[in-house]
Amino acid sequence: MQFSFSYEKKKVIQALRYHFISRREIKVMMILVNVFAITAAILFYTGKIRPQPFLLGSAIWIAMMSAVWYILPYSIYKKASTFQEKFIITFNNENIQLDNERGYVIWEWNQFSRYFESPYFFHLYFDVKTFFLVPKENMGEPFMHELRELLRKKLGN
Repeated sequence: MQFSFSYEKKKVIQALRYHFISRREIKVMMILVNVFAITAAILFYTGKIRPQPFLLGSAIWIAMMSAVWYILPYSIYKKASTFQEKFIITFNNENIQLDNERGYVIWEWNQFSRYFESPYFFHLYFDVKTFFLVPKENMGEPFMHELRELLRKKLGN
């Protein structure tokens, strides 16, 4: 199964957001900051605390959401030249081969730890932090179905 693709900035940014929000430490941090902000708001409105803790909780919440939603995805997009290139990717039972004008790389299936599917991409993870995005755009439903089956077979879910 072979597929050629390039990346679209808006969709890559969205995929990076999915990656960050799916991380356990980000989820825990978001829950803790939200609980702190809600508790501070309730205590402030009932007159139990002064406005500073409420404002601190709000500032932390805004900073965290800005970092996860804007700063991290855009900084990674700018750093990675990969998103500016065009590729041809080949999937088979033995490996995945990725080609572009500068050369190629072959990844064995055992180099991947898992995969994740977001609305616009298949995220192929090497480890917790390292992954490769395969766009679904222009893939075609039969190809996508075959790829899902191959990914389930080789990587599980």
